[in-house]
Amino acid sequence: MSYIGSRGIHYFQKLNAANVASGLLEKGQNRVIDASLTLIRERAKLKGELVRALGGAVASASLLGVPLGHNSSFLQGPAFAPPRIREAIWCGSTNSATEEGKELNDPRVLTDVGDVPVQEIRDCGVDDDRLMNVISESVKLVMEEDPLRPLVLGGDHSISFPVVRAVSEKLGGPVDILHLDAHPDIYNAFEGNKYSHASSFARIMEGGYARRLLQVGIRSITTEGREQGKRFGVEQYEMRTFSRDRHFLENLKLGEGVKGVYVSVDLDCLDPAFAPGVSHIEPGGLSFRDVLNILHNLQGDVVAADVVEFNPQRDTVDGMTAMVAAKLVRELTAKISK
Repeated sequence: MSYIGSRGIHYFQKLNAANVASGLLEKGQNRVIDASLTLIRERAKLKGELVRALGGAVASASLLGVPLGHNSSFLQGPAFAPPRIREAIWCGSTNSATEEGKELNDPRVLTDVGDVPVQEIRDCGVDDDRLMNVISESVKLVMEEDPLRPLVLGGDHSISFPVVRAVSEKLGGPVDILHLDAHPDIYNAFEGNKYSHASSFARIMEGGYARRLLQVGIRSITTEGREQGKRFGVEQYEMRTFSRDRHFLENLKLGEGVKGVYVSVDLDCLDPAFAPGVSHIEPGGLSFRDVLNILHNLQGDVVAADVVEFNPQRDTVDGMTAMVAAKLVRELTAKISK
């Protein structure tokens, strides 16, 4: 376990060794959690009030960072991704318009409520059960400020479970999910961790938070991944048949009869030629334009989305993958906002 992943745990162990009363620790943890949620609540309230005052927005994307990397089975660099993605969005090397012409500088199109302070919470010894609840509550706080809709910056893919859970619970029913990834992330509990980034969609499907789950870009899948897919009725589209499936995938219609569409983009869905800054490099993936064609042509009400698994520690010197992640965020913003 890396330093960033173990620091909070070790600190908590030291407190236990010093015979600090568990009740005292729990009270302190609750204060930190309450303060964290208050910050998200007040920032979301401010941005929601601004968007409503400007008028004319039915839906507006709002960035929420979840800098979590400790549930990664290999490298934990995705914990450092949210600020790098934001930096790339606003770096000035390109203009602020999306491909269809929406202006990111307009708060009715995009706002930002900051990050869930994951490491600060873990430093207090908060376990993953409670941490996942904090992430879910943070997402709900954004959704309470209509017309804001969460566009979440990961972080490893474990964050998708608490985010989708929150979206489904807040909207009152399941969503359809479009999941772009090299891996199905549907192990029951990878390496014994039920919250592993390789198990997030098993938790989502178990909870009944999705009606349909379409997984696109798959090219690293085990027997368990296929069996779990059959168990949950997942529609898995592997890269080895992409040329055959392309027309269907570039003309998807989702969300009818449910609460909307959730889009989850793991950057390793892309071929590493387009996105080398990921923890799990899997050759033979989608081109960037393949992904944009799927997203641009998707018919459905996108109620929330995430972009995950960017690892700045493996990116090129000039930040190529950060720009790729930023472009995906920009185009998802256009898909959400209206």
